[in-house]
Amino acid sequence: MTPGSLPGPPGVGAWKQRLPRDQDLLPGREQPLPLHNAHHVHGRPLRGDFPGMETVDLGLGCFWGAERRFWQLPGVFTTAVGYAGGGTPNPTYEEVCSGRTGHAEVVRVVYDPAQVDFATVLKTFWESHDPTQGMRQGNDIGSQYRSALYCHTPAQHATALASRDAYQASLQASGYPPVTTGIAWPPPPFFHAEDYHQQYLSKNPAGYCALRGTGISCPL
Repeated sequence: MTPGSLPGPPGVGAWKQRLPRDQDLLPGREQPLPLHNAHHVHGRPLRGDFPGMETVDLGLGCFWGAERRFWQLPGVFTTAVGYAGGGTPNPTYEEVCSGRTGHAEVVRVVYDPAQVDFATVLKTFWESHDPTQGMRQGNDIGSQYRSALYCHTPAQHATALASRDAYQASLQASGYPPVTTGIAWPPPPFFHAEDYHQQYLSKNPAGYCALRGTGISCPL
C-alpha cells in the first residue's frame, strides 16, 4: 500500500465523499451566523477590511488545528475559521457535517506581505496535511475535510499552481498518489463558522487536533 492511500472502514462515509447535487443542497439562511469579532489569542478582528494585508482561504482537514498552525505563523495578522466551496449560504456546522452543503472547512488567513511572503504561507499549508487524500484527512471522512486552496488574487493563483506542481513531484517521488487539492480563483464565498469554533484550540488547549503532514518537505 502506498503512502497516503490508507482506506477507512469499508463503506464508512462513502456518501459524504461526493459533493451534493444542486437539488440536494440545504437552503441555509440569509443572515450570517453571530460572530464575536475579536480573535481569542490577540484580540484583532476576525472580519472586516484589512488595508495593506492579503488574504487566502485554506482547507486542510478539521479547521481547529489548521487555524492554530496559521495564527502561530509569524507575519499572519489574523485568522478565522469558516465554510467555503459549497452552495449553501451561511450554513451551520451541523449542516456542513451532513454532506449537503458542499462546503469545506477552511481557515481564512490574513497576512502582512511585508512580513511573510505567500510562498511561506503555501509551504506551511502543504506540509501541514496530506493533500492526496481526496474527500478526507486521515480518519476524518467527508467532503468537508477535502484539501482546498482559495486564492484572492491572480498572483496568488499562479504561485499556488506552481507550488502544487512542485510538491506533487516530491510526493510522487516518495510513492504518494496525485495531489487532489482544489485550487480556485476568484475564491468562492466564505461564511464564518460559529463562535465556539473560532480559535478553538486556544479556548480548549487539550481539544482535538488531527493535523498531520506527510513529513515531506515542499521545495519552495
